[in-house]
Amino acid sequence: MRIIQYQAKITKAEDGYSVEFPDLSGCFSSGETLEEALENSREALDLYLEEARDPKWKVPHAKERRGKNYYWITPSLEIAIPLTIRELREKSGRTQPQAAKILNMTVQQYQKMEYPRKSNPTTKNLIIVAHSFGYEIEFKEAN
Repeated sequence: MRIIQYQAKITKAEDGYSVEFPDLSGCFSSGETLEEALENSREALDLYLEEARDPKWKVPHAKERRGKNYYWITPSLEIAIPLTIRELREKSGRTQPQAAKILNMTVQQYQKMEYPRKSNPTTKNLIIVAHSFGYEIEFKEAN
């Protein structure tokens, strides 16, 4: 499984570039240059996804779109990692208490792993979590 990402549609506008996330209603940004628009898109994505602090909030699924105006944006790791953990748990059909029991931790400890900007799992914990949900973690060198 890959870390959570969303596609941004970046288009040229009169005063620079506009950014929208088709999968995330109400998530917009802009920038004077394409580089600034890409940078601002990550910040907008982070702010939008912080809503995931509410455990009842469903993390939207990303759909792949084709075209030169679409760019994959990864939220900052302090947002992406907890949401990826949540997504793995939900795909496995487990509740947070069930996951906590499997991982031999308290429910509160487990909940913190799914909480954006509060989660700080070790690499060992990430591997254990992934395996308990039937996934492998692969670390790759960035291009």
